[in-house]
Amino acid sequence: MEENDFSRLIYLSVLVVAILGSVLISRRGAYGKMFRQAGVWLLIFMGLVAIVASWQDIRQSGQTMSFQQSEDSAIIIPKEIDGHFHLTVTINDRPIEFLVDTGASDIVLTRNDAARVGFDPNRLDYWGMANTANGTVRLATIRLETVRLGEFIDKNIRASVNKAPMEKSLLGMRYLSKFRAIEISNDQMILKR
Repeated sequence: MEENDFSRLIYLSVLVVAILGSVLISRRGAYGKMFRQAGVWLLIFMGLVAIVASWQDIRQSGQTMSFQQSEDSAIIIPKEIDGHFHLTVTINDRPIEFLVDTGASDIVLTRNDAARVGFDPNRLDYWGMANTANGTVRLATIRLETVRLGEFIDKNIRASVNKAPMEKSLLGMRYLSKFRAIEISNDQMILKR
């Protein structure tokens, strides 16, 4: 437990004791009703604590984007709570968060991610076009020096930068096809080379 968390715990404990003490003093003689009400408030409080704890777990689950590498070098990606597969891949020595998209033909970076890996999105030539679920978008073609996932390192990989706003970069088939097998089972995507 961090020092800040411990301080909050002490503060909340003192607050609870003060509130309970004032209730006990003000309710002398009606203890049966008071204990029932206290039980109800205790249940409400415990429910709120459970909701807050669950919410933090859900948020952390969406942010981990982790994978495991098995003994036979397969990459195992768990399905996230949103029903998609997310993955952090190291591009030009920078970690980039991707949505794994088997329906996308290319690796498509957001403008922000392109800047993080060394490209100036304002100086790129957006001459390419792609049809997406959100309509036609303009793309700039780039070359990624290195793409690293676990022990696998690929060099000089073609990718695109989307001129339109995107929530997250897409890891499409241009990269996924470097694996000899892509399996989806038991809420996991398994990539094998």
